[in-house]
Amino acid sequence: MRAWASSVLAITFAGILAGCASVYNLPGNVPLGAALADNNVGREVPGYDDDVLLALSFSGGGTRAAAFSFGVLTELERSRTGSSHAKSLLDRVDFVSGVSGGSVTAAYFGLKKREALDDFRERFLLRNAEESLNTQLSLGNIGRALSGGVNDSQFTSWLDRNLFDGARFDSFREDRRPRVWINASDIYNRTPFVFGKTAFDALCSDIRSYRVAEAVAASAAVPLAFAPIVLETYPGGCAAPLPAWLERARRNPDAQPLLKSFAEANARYRDGSMRYVKLLDGGLVDNFGLSGFSIGLLAAQRPFEPMTERQAVKVRRMMFLVVDAGRGISGDFAQRIEGPSGVELVSAAADTAIDASVRSSYAAFSALASDWSGKIKRWRCGLSAPERSRLGVGANWRCGDVSFFIDRVSFDQLGPARAGILNAIPTRFSLPAEQVDLLIESGADALRQSRSYQAFRRGF
Repeated sequence: MRAWASSVLAITFAGILAGCASVYNLPGNVPLGAALADNNVGREVPGYDDDVLLALSFSGGGTRAAAFSFGVLTELERSRTGSSHAKSLLDRVDFVSGVSGGSVTAAYFGLKKREALDDFRERFLLRNAEESLNTQLSLGNIGRALSGGVNDSQFTSWLDRNLFDGARFDSFREDRRPRVWINASDIYNRTPFVFGKTAFDALCSDIRSYRVAEAVAASAAVPLAFAPIVLETYPGGCAAPLPAWLERARRNPDAQPLLKSFAEANARYRDGSMRYVKLLDGGLVDNFGLSGFSIGLLAAQRPFEPMTERQAVKVRRMMFLVVDAGRGISGDFAQRIEGPSGVELVSAAADTAIDASVRSSYAAFSALASDWSGKIKRWRCGLSAPERSRLGVGANWRCGDVSFFIDRVSFDQLGPARAGILNAIPTRFSLPAEQVDLLIESGADALRQSRSYQAFRRGF
């Protein structure tokens, strides 16, 4: 009884503290500026000069997800295309999308390419990324949680100092392969926020000068544990109109809900109805990081988009790999009549929402991507002789020679016993070395056991 009374007093006092102070982050983005015509850090879809399209998507889940996805990258490096002197599949990754813990791996790989394999384990996976964070249950932290979030910019600063070395988005310009998408959640519009040209053009803000660490911190900003990452809108700060496909989606009452809500959010960034964009963990709306891909496919006006004509006519093999280190079922309240407790209830409710979202998003994306593959084949086979000549089609080209593969790489592929061990690893940003190495090895093993991946590889 005394413990319960003490808890009530603590929460009441914390509420008083919350009314006296507010925890928040200052905007880290700047206006586009008159000297800059646009955010031309590269197209949303990278150019490539071969016949392969390989896209990766890394789920959320703290260091657990970062290590598991890193294991997938190590296996891609071992996979050669053709002779032993040919490029590895790691060099042929066109897109990498990341959420929360997965965004750390995605961003670092996007910045350093294959060199990321040399030091990511030591620089991040074996480090205690929580060392600068307030993680203790205390009266002060309860007050901070109720007033906006326990932590503000600590994680951004730690990532910037210890991993990304002050890198900004203009660092992605030199080599446009892979294209990197970091995913957060716009909690006002309740939509995905993909750090890229589209969103920052809508903000009239310069993405080139934006810190990579801040985007990753936004992607991993768990509610209450972190205050939202904030972006400022600059309405009237740029002359270029919103893309035509966004305007069409806004005005189309039959547009897909994901596309329409994304378009309406971008319109609010531009028209002055929002002064600030508040971002939290990308897993709140899309823990697989598939929104960017899905929006690109939904927004397409021509069968081959979001690829260019020349890419679509040349491509022969397309692979989408979703690397899932999501949480398994946990807790024991299903074994007792009482409960779940308050903490268990909040955790279970969040897990239920996230798991339901990822299951539906994966199913929807699979259907979208398969339909897109069919559209590409029909478009290719409908090309006239002059069009084929214009696009540089060779004499031995076959219009239907396009193979499409999609798979989810997860703990489940490793068998119940091993999956159980991996699921028991917490989704924190600090893990012991033996768990990190187990996750890396498991990511590589899970990819090797993917039948779709092996079928994709056999085409080389």
